[in-house]
Amino acid sequence: MQVHDNYLREKSIVAKSDAGTVARFVDVHVVQSVPFANLNRDDTNSVKTVSYGGAERTRVSSQSWKRATRTYFQEQMGDAALRTRRIGERVARLLEKEHGWPGALAARAGQHVAAGSSIKFEVDANTTAVTTNAMVYVPHGAVAELAELAEEFRAALEAAKDIRKASEKSILPQSRIDAVLRSRNGVINLFGRMLAEVDGAGVDGAVQVAHALTTHGTDIELDYFSAVDDVTDFWSDSTGSAHMGHAEFSAGVFYRFATIDLQELAGNLGGDLASARELAAGFLEAFVLSLPQAKKTATAPHTIPDLAHIAVRSDRPLSFAAAFEKPVRAGQEGGYSGPSRTALAEYATAANTLLGNRGVVSAGWAGIDPKGPKELGERAESFPALIDAAIAAAYPRAGR
Repeated sequence: MQVHDNYLREKSIVAKSDAGTVARFVDVHVVQSVPFANLNRDDTNSVKTVSYGGAERTRVSSQSWKRATRTYFQEQMGDAALRTRRIGERVARLLEKEHGWPGALAARAGQHVAAGSSIKFEVDANTTAVTTNAMVYVPHGAVAELAELAEEFRAALEAAKDIRKASEKSILPQSRIDAVLRSRNGVINLFGRMLAEVDGAGVDGAVQVAHALTTHGTDIELDYFSAVDDVTDFWSDSTGSAHMGHAEFSAGVFYRFATIDLQELAGNLGGDLASARELAAGFLEAFVLSLPQAKKTATAPHTIPDLAHIAVRSDRPLSFAAAFEKPVRAGQEGGYSGPSRTALAEYATAANTLLGNRGVVSAGWAGIDPKGPKELGERAESFPALIDAAIAAAYPRAGR
């Protein structure tokens, strides 16, 4: 992309401190205690795990926490995006409910929208709905744009036939549908988009998110449960439960890591640093405070991080996951949170010393313990204050 290439040649405008150091990455590290929960299940409803340092750890996949982050970000920023293979059905529903189209005509329009892009499609034999073979990822407003396109071609759609086979063609202009599918907003510029079938629709993500893992070994707990039939219980005419089963859970202290590529983000935005600043701040808040929602009604594991550390770097991202390759041991009075914070601070100090301390533009932390790990930089009173300080360091010129 030409704008991106031009920006790379002038990357010093991203964030140049008074000392002349260019900020390139914003790393965010989180230590968070999560009680009895199953934040991220596999296909058998089991807790996800990973063996690291010879110990079995509880794991939450990057996709899971990234989705939680993206959902939080969209709610806070009001910048929603839609990921679906059923874009045609979504347009059809909008035409019927808000534009007053007859149901059959709206359904036909949805078929032609889904079949009209460069993406291959298939027809559901039972519902005749047309779905794209690849998921589209578009700003939420793209649905309304596609509905307006259908309105423009309403007469042609009224005369057209329903699409029954994948070999049939849409009467809508492919170039205009593809143009809508190329549109993007803040969340897409942050998280990226893979859509190879539409030229120019791909967006390289500006954020990278690691799998979260516990800082110590964990055991998987089996929770056996039963469901009581209320009528049987009231009448007392039978014994036993109406249903019995079991579910898996675990508990532990997690280390989480993500990084923002400031250069990539600015390139996605054509050098708009004011927007980049806003998006970066929104992502940091969302990553620190989000939580996957699996099994939430049965566990309500709504904790906040014990510690968040944010470092603005000029050289490369730096994960501190290796701090926990040797499983953390519980403290003398119990608990893994304190020893995990200590291990993080000690490893960060050693790693930055090995790198010559040349890559750190700024560093700070906020956490439960007010004494805290002084090795991690300046202490902030709150997570918002920590984020504000990091963003000010990452985009000093954008605020002047």
